[in-house]
Amino acid sequence: MPIVSTARDYGSVLLGSSDDSQLRKRIRIQTLLTTAIVTANVIGIGAAVLLATVGIPVPSVFQPELWWVNFVVVPAYVVLALTVGVVWGTLSTVRALRWAIRGDTPTGQDAKRARRAPWRLVALQSLLWQGATVLFTVLYGVADPQLIPKILLVVAFSGTVVVAIASLLAEFILRPTEADLLAAGFRTGRRMRLRGRAIAAWSVGSGVPIVGMLLVAVFAAIFDNMRKQDVVASVLVIGGVALFTGLLLTLLSTTSVVGPVRAVRDGMRRVRAGETDVDVVVYDGSELGDLQIGFNTMVAGLRERERIRDLFGRHVGQDVAAAAMRNDPELGGSEQVVATMFIDVIGSTALAATRTPTETVATLNRFFGVIVDAVEANRGLVNKFEGDAVLAIFGAPLHLPDPAGAALATARAIAAALPVTVPELAAGIGVGYGAAVAGNVGAIERFEFTVIGDPVNESARLSELAKRDSRRPLASQVAVAAANPREAAHWQTLDAEVLRGRSVPTVVCAAVV
Repeated sequence: MPIVSTARDYGSVLLGSSDDSQLRKRIRIQTLLTTAIVTANVIGIGAAVLLATVGIPVPSVFQPELWWVNFVVVPAYVVLALTVGVVWGTLSTVRALRWAIRGDTPTGQDAKRARRAPWRLVALQSLLWQGATVLFTVLYGVADPQLIPKILLVVAFSGTVVVAIASLLAEFILRPTEADLLAAGFRTGRRMRLRGRAIAAWSVGSGVPIVGMLLVAVFAAIFDNMRKQDVVASVLVIGGVALFTGLLLTLLSTTSVVGPVRAVRDGMRRVRAGETDVDVVVYDGSELGDLQIGFNTMVAGLRERERIRDLFGRHVGQDVAAAAMRNDPELGGSEQVVATMFIDVIGSTALAATRTPTETVATLNRFFGVIVDAVEANRGLVNKFEGDAVLAIFGAPLHLPDPAGAALATARAIAAALPVTVPELAAGIGVGYGAAVAGNVGAIERFEFTVIGDPVNESARLSELAKRDSRRPLASQVAVAAANPREAAHWQTLDAEVLRGRSVPTVVCAAVV
């Protein structure tokens, strides 16, 4: 089932649509990944500098003997780590997604490498920040051992923020790739589940800052030179950093939830509006992906139901199908007053003898098309196609206020349309009227809706007489008398005739040409 492409196929306009070219996808992924890595590290570096200088001012890192660490080692490591993180992280991720960039169908190995890509990216950022934690803690601790807990806390906290942001951004950016893998049948992955995302956001946004505030209290108790103002400043700075990082991580976490939910919501709105040609792109490997798959499965079931309903209606008539779906169909029927119309082709044997079977069927289909259009225009039911003959019913199963008038008007419309639309065919048309039994006939395993009674036989016999002059449909006088005066005015009474199989004469009426 093709998916209708939109600008939010993957939950955000930043990720484009599912029908973008592979070149555009590659440029977008590389650009977003590089931006994400740089942004996460800049936030982490800013948090580290702010915490080390203002958030936890005591003991101070601005000691004379630490100038070479502050202004040589730290900047050099930051530049080196940022360069390695951006270049190696972007290139390794794009290399793992080479199949997607080329537009190839992924193999099992491709799926493994692609799903490991965001974790490798996060592992690289974690490794670089772990290296910074060890290096800076040792360098600052050699000069002043009292700086060890402070540097350890500051760098570890900042690194944790970077890793959390990078992991959420990587999963967001690689949604198109995950969608391709899920579409290819690779259902399992190492993506974070909803609970994991929530715990990660809480840990960095609340857990780590709370630990920092507790350590500030410990520092205030240990170091006599830490003033009250320093404690207040530390708590304010850590709280401010926590507010910012917590809000950012919460937004990233909720974005991963809102996108799939919004896609399903929009799809449901279209389904409620009557559309069933709706599918959403499945791009999330968590429980939300299961929700997207469930929605697509539900809509596929609706499409199949509509297809079956359409086929059912084409076979038995839309009114019969609707009645069967409203109530459990049962064998048997009820007596109703109906009008019946029988149309029989004139010279069908000659037609089959002079044309190929394919041409014969095509001609008959055009003939039946005229009949179906006219019958449905007057709210009747085409009940049977019997070879080259048709039985139509008016007044059952759909009640009509004037079934006789509807049948007579339909007969005249067909007689006028056939010479124009299907000039190679002519037909005798007969209309009967009276009480008949309408209902389901057959066995419980296989039955059909039909009408049984004298009006059916009467219309069939009248159609035989009407073959004398196909321009003039015939009807019983009872049918004309039951019709509305406007329609009855179009019919002329002829002689009474004993129809085949009957003993009582029937007064016959013909349409006025």
